[in-house]
Amino acid sequence: MKIAFYSTKPYDKIYFEPYSKDYDITIKFLAVPCKEETISLAAGYDAVCIFVNDYLNKNMIKQLKDMGIKAILLRSAGFNHVDIKTAYECEIPVLRVPSYSPEAVAEFAMALLLTVNRHTHRAYTRTRDFNMNINGFMGTDLHGKTAGVIGTGKIGQAMIKILKGFGMEIIAYDPYPNPNLDVTYDTIENVFRNADVITLHCPLTPETKHIVEARTIELMKDGVYLINTSRGDLIRTEDLIEGLLQKKFAGVGLDVYDEEDGVFYEDNSNEIMEDQQLARLLTFPNVLVTSHMSFFTKEAVEAIAKVTLKNADAVQKGLPLENIVLPAGV
Repeated sequence: MKIAFYSTKPYDKIYFEPYSKDYDITIKFLAVPCKEETISLAAGYDAVCIFVNDYLNKNMIKQLKDMGIKAILLRSAGFNHVDIKTAYECEIPVLRVPSYSPEAVAEFAMALLLTVNRHTHRAYTRTRDFNMNINGFMGTDLHGKTAGVIGTGKIGQAMIKILKGFGMEIIAYDPYPNPNLDVTYDTIENVFRNADVITLHCPLTPETKHIVEARTIELMKDGVYLINTSRGDLIRTEDLIEGLLQKKFAGVGLDVYDEEDGVFYEDNSNEIMEDQQLARLLTFPNVLVTSHMSFFTKEAVEAIAKVTLKNADAVQKGLPLENIVLPAGV
């Protein structure tokens, strides 16, 4: 099998190259993202492999079918960037990595919360200039506070364990409550209303898009902390900015953003930032934005490589496709 591997970074090669030798697989590493202008590069290959900020729409998938592409391999758990229905109709299986390291994402989410609460990112900058003034850096004890966890899948569960370790009370929302979890489930409105910290760990679906918007922000406590390591479109950015201007939030930690394409994973330090909303977010002293890196540990990247290549091998050998993504209703 020959794979066209889009959005390649140096760390991808470190793990994918050696593990590909365990299978009859050849990888063509492409630095360019997968989009309409670059889909033609997949001609002559058996599969495409894409990352979170690539996309495959209806027209692109039909082109892949015409090229004879046999599989779409996702280096992620999320699949909102692929037209799953069209891929199914074109008989091209879409295979994901359902779980690589829930702990990696949860630990990073906690790091964001600790940072925006205790201002360690700002303290680092200040003390680099030998300014040891701590004025403006007062945080709050997390012990005894209430954390609202939206989404209690594997990452949400890992986050709950961490939050409990800090002595926090947990309330949670999930459309499919887990009876084995020792947490109190409630409506999403009540979670927003009663939590001191809100952390998002749910996939992006039509139902979850913009679950944080003006109406739900209004429900939240004044001085709430908001953490998002899931998908940018869970939050309506313009409403978040308005809430920040109204001093609704004590701190916001964002590892994802709704307009990441062309910005995240790229060096734009010599460019003028054209995205005015992202530029505005970065002006708030109580907002920390990182570039979709919560997954980024050695263990997680290694697991992504192993599972992705195992998915490819299953396609070429006609084995059961354990990690296939099917459209709703199938």
